[in-house]
Amino acid sequence: MAKLKKQDSQIAKLIDLETERQKTSLEMIPSENHSSPAVREALGSILTDKYAEGYPGKRYYAGLKYYDVLEDLCRDRAKKLFKVPHANVQPYSGSPANAAVYMAVCEPGDTIMGLALPMGGHLTHGWKVNFSAKFFKSVQYGVDEKTHLLNYSEIEKLAKENKPKLIFVGATAYPRIFDWKKLGEIADSVGAYLAADIAHIAGLVAGGAHPSPVPFVHIVTTTTHKTLRGPRGGMIMVTEKGLKKDPDLAKKIDKAIFPGFQGGPHMHQVAAIAVCLKEAGTSAFKKYANQIVKNAKALAGELKKYEFNLISGGTENHLLLVDLRNKYIGGPEAQDLLEEAGITINKNTIPFDPAPPFKPSGIRMGTPAITTRGMKEKEMKIIAGWINEVISSPKNVRKVREEIKKFCKKFPLPE
Repeated sequence: MAKLKKQDSQIAKLIDLETERQKTSLEMIPSENHSSPAVREALGSILTDKYAEGYPGKRYYAGLKYYDVLEDLCRDRAKKLFKVPHANVQPYSGSPANAAVYMAVCEPGDTIMGLALPMGGHLTHGWKVNFSAKFFKSVQYGVDEKTHLLNYSEIEKLAKENKPKLIFVGATAYPRIFDWKKLGEIADSVGAYLAADIAHIAGLVAGGAHPSPVPFVHIVTTTTHKTLRGPRGGMIMVTEKGLKKDPDLAKKIDKAIFPGFQGGPHMHQVAAIAVCLKEAGTSAFKKYANQIVKNAKALAGELKKYEFNLISGGTENHLLLVDLRNKYIGGPEAQDLLEEAGITINKNTIPFDPAPPFKPSGIRMGTPAITTRGMKEKEMKIIAGWINEVISSPKNVRKVREEIKKFCKKFPLPE
């Protein structure tokens, strides 16, 4: 960063400090990952200098012939990787992608359904403080109070009672596999559009470590970081089933993104997405995706030995949600202690949490980033031991911090 250090030493210093923090810490927030140097090079390229409003072949500015080739390449890679007939790679992130879906298939006041935020859902799936609940009639479904699994009977009952125009399925804190077939049947029974938000599990789907929703849903939205290990961005994909339901669905999605919801796409971001999609199509990425799940299951098993209470009893994907009430510590306190020790997780609401959202009873953690660094099941045993030591004996935080610094040297960041 020679030029940056000369031009703006303060920013360069902050980047250096953050680089060192990541090198010497365990990033275990399940929505975070370490992108490849190739992805970061594309993201930091000269492509950031150009406007590209419109779509390939139908731009509003000149000088975009290379950008058309770039966007077509990115779209083709997305279609091939996820086996869909249409992909829009222009969304700035996951929330704008979801907003565009509402704009494409709903009118203000229509009924929508989604998993409630306290049950592991996302804000844009109809939570009361979000636009999705302010502009539409939102019906929220949840999980079973005992098993913490999606309550498909409840979802079916609510769908038949409310006849939603659109059902969103996806989660930010749900550690289990989705039954896409059952969800598809529920949506079909009431004539609803079904949108799968796979932001958290896109990399697992691409790598064959989680079942794909594509055969059973009409629309797929996703971010491009998290388990997909790309830059921060978003995509919307339309399936064959979606085009059978609505032959104009792809056109509606594209119009909702531009000019309906966004201006010019961030073409440096699109380029970086294209790079990560190419990476995700390799056999090495497939091994990586499956190792994420193996690591998460191994970590879950070790934490249960230390009597940590895991929501749903374990995990089938990349994340774990932990109820800390039997450890007599709150989520915020645990988050701060673990960060001090060099383990970055986040405080999180658990289903039916008696505590307020800003002081929840749980923590959320995941394995995408540490798997990127080459860690496997045996390392999960060590990490679980550190988590237990910090939570049960806070006085040992500094000791654990030094151990983690040494440990991280064996597993460098992608360079």
